[in-house]
Amino acid sequence: MSNLPQLQPLDVHNKKLQSNVHPTDWQNPTPDGTYNMVVIGGGTAGLVTAAGAAGLGAKVALIERDLLGGDCLNVGCVPSKAIIAAARRAAQVRDAAEFGINVPEGVTTDFGKAMERMRKLRADISTHDSAQRFTDLGIDLYLGGGKFIDANTIEVAGQQLKFKKACIATGARASAPPIPGLDTVDHLTNENLFSLTELPKRFGIIGAGPIGCEMAQSFARLGSEVFVVETAAGVLPREDPEAAAIVQASLKKDGVKVLCCGRELKLSPVEGGSVRMKVDVDGSGYDQVVDQLLVAVGRAPNVEGLGLEDIGVDFTKKGVVVNDKQQTTVSHIYAAGDICSSYQFTHAADFMARNVIRNALFMGRAKASSLVIPWATYTEPEIAHVGLYEKDAKEKGVEIDTFTQPLSGVDRAILSGETDGFVKVHVRKGTDELVGATVVGANAGDMIGELTLALTNGIGLGKIANTIHPYPTVAEAIRKVGDLYNKTRLTPRVASIMSMWLAWTRR
Repeated sequence: MSNLPQLQPLDVHNKKLQSNVHPTDWQNPTPDGTYNMVVIGGGTAGLVTAAGAAGLGAKVALIERDLLGGDCLNVGCVPSKAIIAAARRAAQVRDAAEFGINVPEGVTTDFGKAMERMRKLRADISTHDSAQRFTDLGIDLYLGGGKFIDANTIEVAGQQLKFKKACIATGARASAPPIPGLDTVDHLTNENLFSLTELPKRFGIIGAGPIGCEMAQSFARLGSEVFVVETAAGVLPREDPEAAAIVQASLKKDGVKVLCCGRELKLSPVEGGSVRMKVDVDGSGYDQVVDQLLVAVGRAPNVEGLGLEDIGVDFTKKGVVVNDKQQTTVSHIYAAGDICSSYQFTHAADFMARNVIRNALFMGRAKASSLVIPWATYTEPEIAHVGLYEKDAKEKGVEIDTFTQPLSGVDRAILSGETDGFVKVHVRKGTDELVGATVVGANAGDMIGELTLALTNGIGLGKIANTIHPYPTVAEAIRKVGDLYNKTRLTPRVASIMSMWLAWTRR
């Protein structure tokens, strides 16, 4: 277990992490009777399901073969945001002169120290997902690989557990698409990226999705020469095009070389462990050698070795097949999180787990399709979104009106020097009913919460406009969008009536 890439280097911080999320001296309990719920997988979906069920009085078993906390704690949200935070500090120092702050020349970054800080904070946070915490909650924790023996029995580490209900929460893993030469070179994924201790001088990244963009910007700010290859016409191809264009410009400002519309990518090893990337970009051939290569595209569900085919649980290359109540094709076995969802976010896994508890244990009718799921990409500026994009509305035949407030018209953004961005809200045509929103800005991930609340609870733009927001804040931009909607209600006829009324009152 100590050889896992997530635990390298095995310093004091990673030893602490291991002692919390996969103790080397762990002794599995002895099964005693039938469980109300057996949960397979100790990532976010599995931990929330297990803790929630146990907290409501259920007899629960939790099975994890690797590290409790899953991708989010060990190789995802937690370590990446620590690196992003360090990189942002470097950019703030770099740009300090714009604010009249003179920083002595020769300021350098210490990549090793930044990574050690990340490992320390990750280890500290890991107490939330620790084996001790979950056993203290009354959960029977089994470390080892679980496999269904039949529809009511699962085997782990030589023991058989009987259950009434089960939840598959085994998540997904990095899985690179077929790229010529990839199997001949050493490369990184999110699963070993955070084990680096030295900053690569030249850093290649395949894929300009959220992970690719976040890490490209961060490593560039920390001192790497970064090359990003993306087959689409621009970065973050699933996002609002105007929003993605702002992020792409920011990446270029930070020195990232963005090679979009990349075709015919070929990889080959170079003496000394480096990697040669050859790619065609709009008819121009690029031949670039990099010291490290990160593959930031492709995910595969963790369905292998679970015995699903033996008990009739259907799955595809995208994951376990579930209905809207998150039941698999074996009705008393449920699934939650990345193993079955197209929304591969920690917060989505959390709320899917809550649905499983309601539906599996209390005959609930909670639907996955009813969840309103926002998301954010933590570049600078950040992009956050909820609901429909304009293209989605068109495909679904939903007629919309769109209101956009640029941050260049928001005083706090101007004063902070963070005017690259906007708040864009789509409403059902002729109404103030929200159907989607995109925020681009320094704290877009925080700001999207207000719009998600409004969309979830049917709060229209009119009510948002009538809600006092503190001044000066960037979030005032959301209220300003509401004002834009209110202005549309001032039709020529209404304006004429008001003008006549005011003229009459002057008599």
